[in-house]
Amino acid sequence: MLYGVGRISTGKQNIERQVRNILAKYPNARIIKETYTGTKLEGRKEFENLLKIIKKGDTLIFDSVSRMSRNSEEGCNLYEDLFNKGINLIFLKEEYINTEVYRKDLEYQINIELNTGNEATDELMQTIISALNKYTLALAKEQIKKAFDQAEKEVQDLHQRTKEGIITARLEGKQIGQIKGTKLTTKKKKEAKPLIVKYSKDFDGTLSDIECIKLIVISRNSYYTYKKELKEMVA
Repeated sequence: MLYGVGRISTGKQNIERQVRNILAKYPNARIIKETYTGTKLEGRKEFENLLKIIKKGDTLIFDSVSRMSRNSEEGCNLYEDLFNKGINLIFLKEEYINTEVYRKDLEYQINIELNTGNEATDELMQTIISALNKYTLALAKEQIKKAFDQAEKEVQDLHQRTKEGIITARLEGKQIGQIKGTKLTTKKKKEAKPLIVKYSKDFDGTLSDIECIKLIVISRNSYYTYKKELKEMVA
């Protein structure tokens, strides 16, 4: 089974770009979309559920290594765990660390094992093959760690550039974000406030709070927040 994993950590990122990249090469992939915040796998509900159902021979496809994990150590551990379980991993932007690359090397080394009929020779060959396997895995881990380290560094660099950009903008007198003390006006708020004034007995209407909430079809929290703001405006 092919699974394409799209992941974003902020609302400003576009998960559809990742999905398009995956489907362009693997149109039959089942797409798993997920938005989460942070650098830990904990809390990634969709991805955690996927890890519970995948089995040997299944394939996970990521747009890049950073979409599996932004933390180098965590990413390496997860890679090794999935590799040992026989799960195929594909990274579109870092194909050199796809599991197929290392699995083929291991399979080739195992296949060169000889049965010479001489016990001492066979043991020696097995020792050599075992050493080669360990070397290949060590080399794989090194390359994988470099890829995850690079992905983590790119994220850290982006955060630093963003931080520096905000500092520079503030020094230049530019407003960053919402002005303290101002209230964000949403479409829902614009539509609800006139109705509260019209129907609430605390303003121009005759209805109680519960009746207004039901009539306007609004949550209790939003209703009382908007009502409080209206009273502050009147005052």
